[in-house]
Amino acid sequence: MLDDFKEEQPIVYKILLNSLKKDRLSHAYLFELNGYSKGYDLALAFAKFLLCPNNYSNLTNCKNCNQCNNIDLANYLELKIINPDGQWIKKEQLEELQNEFIKKSLYGNKKIYIINQAERMNASASNSLLKFLEEPPENIIAILITDNMYQLLNTIISRCQIISFEKNNYSNKSNSVEIIANTLFKNNSEVEEFINKTGIKYIDTVIEYINFFEKRGTKTIAYKNKEFLEVFSDREKIKVAFNLFVMYYRDVLNRLLNLKCVYFNDYVDNIDKLLNKNTSESLSKKIKAIVDLSVNIKFNVNSSLLLDKLVIELSEV
Repeated sequence: MLDDFKEEQPIVYKILLNSLKKDRLSHAYLFELNGYSKGYDLALAFAKFLLCPNNYSNLTNCKNCNQCNNIDLANYLELKIINPDGQWIKKEQLEELQNEFIKKSLYGNKKIYIINQAERMNASASNSLLKFLEEPPENIIAILITDNMYQLLNTIISRCQIISFEKNNYSNKSNSVEIIANTLFKNNSEVEEFINKTGIKYIDTVIEYINFFEKRGTKTIAYKNKEFLEVFSDREKIKVAFNLFVMYYRDVLNRLLNLKCVYFNDYVDNIDKLLNKNTSESLSKKIKAIVDLSVNIKFNVNSSLLLDKLVIELSEV
């Protein structure tokens, strides 16, 4: 239930609780997790809170009702969960959602859909969702969950109320490598490999590359690309590299806005060197350029050409 997150996410909890109590419900929420691992559980608890006929936020009042049990069993028609189908969330999944949700509610006056890992919507799915958000049907609420908001269309982001989570589910002893590993990977073996084997090398290579680029621009292509591609030598590694680019620039943006670093908290000295070279606008454009180009990785494009194009586009920001 929603009260279970009162201590871990006090700000998020208060915003969501008051959105109903003060009649300020949005038609669409964007949960920006910032590495918080229980985002889906909280989204489900919020959905239960909204769908509950009494709007109970704890089990003491609720008594573990049949409605909540049916939601947990994915057997409640007024709640739809969309997860990636393989690598991507596809247009067909959004079309199926829309066809189901135009029907009249059977149990209450609200319908809710949760899109988990929303950054994994392909282009067609994103456009299909955008149409749904532009003209939202009455009493239908969307909850988008993402760990990388910058991979979503700006037009989708602009139509949502952004709820940013505190990244407090890591212990104080967690370092950047552990935080990044747990953000990038879901598989435990991949997390362990990154922490114990590849993480430091990957992170150092990415930071060195960005620092060189920020000083020398397009000369990076001649002086750094070959060395970089020796470390990130295949498509899966390039995918990791682009994610690290986004995460690093995002932390530069956080520092510029006087916010805490989310991922590279052990590299603040490096990040601070870039603050006088960038504005919030230029950083947002760089992040968008990286995200847009990363889509090409799945098409088996030549890594060297992709990296060349990235440097050129970042230089034009």
